Amino acid sequence: AKCQCKVAPRDRKNCGYPGISAAECKKAGCCFNASVPGMPWCFTPKPKKVKRTCPSDPHARRNCGFPGITAKECERKGCCFRAHPAGVPWCFYHHVVEE
Repeated sequence: AKCQCKVAPRDRKNCGYPGISAAECKKAGCCFNASVPGMPWCFTPKPKKVKRTCPSDPHARRNCGFPGITAKECERKGCCFRAHPAGVPWCFYHHVVEE
């Protein structure tokens, strides 16, 4: 994503080799910007931003616990807890979405 390549020139971490082309750089999953002399032109992108949410659809829940797990035990594992409805996991993993 373009926003991942908005890295200040002084913060760029080299991701290529001298003379790498823009196409080769991008093919390697890196960013390319040759506008600042003396700084890496092929550099590592910023990490993707993700948002963790608890799924609202009870049938989309992926089990993260065990029968009888308490809310505190579940949350200590880093999972979501909702003690309803019956027949679906009450302790379940977050849904992760790229922002």
